Amino acid sequence: MPSFQRRKAIGDAHEKRVTQEFNRRGWHVSPWGQGVMGEPVRLALHHTTSSLRWTPDLIAAQGRQVVLIDCKSRMTSQTSRRHAIERAAVTAHLQLVAWTQLPLYYVFDNLDLLTPHDALGLGQEGPRTTAGSGTPYLLVPATRASAFDDVFGAPDGLMAA
Repeated sequence: MPSFQRRKAIGDAHEKRVTQEFNRRGWHVSPWGQGVMGEPVRLALHHTTSSLRWTPDLIAAQGRQVVLIDCKSRMTSQTSRRHAIERAAVTAHLQLVAWTQLPLYYVFDNLDLLTPHDALGLGQEGPRTTAGSGTPYLLVPATRASAFDDVFGAPDGLMAA
């Protein structure tokens, strides 16, 4: 399987898991962002500098509360225990939060949560890489992340620890 297809399959599986975790807590989730765009549009968008390149993956609601979710699969170093978020994504997400007046959360594989403000304020710039857009990443210690249950509640019928 080519590299992009492998990454897409991993990302899709993470989005499905995050959706299930929200559903277990009484949230309703819809796909959003590039995941709902056709491939020609996604490919064309990838060659622009538009902030739409970093549109979050999901939108979730519970009652009148609405949040934007950007799923981050395989973006945590097992050795340094830091979460990585592309600086360009953080910049686009700060603009999106200001425009929509909705909170945005990054959800990592272990269900750790960070916001764009967390990433900007707590992150240290990492090395540039050829992965993604080639822009630098912000590296945030996993110890600074919030727990999914603390922000979105425990699954129905279970008490948070």
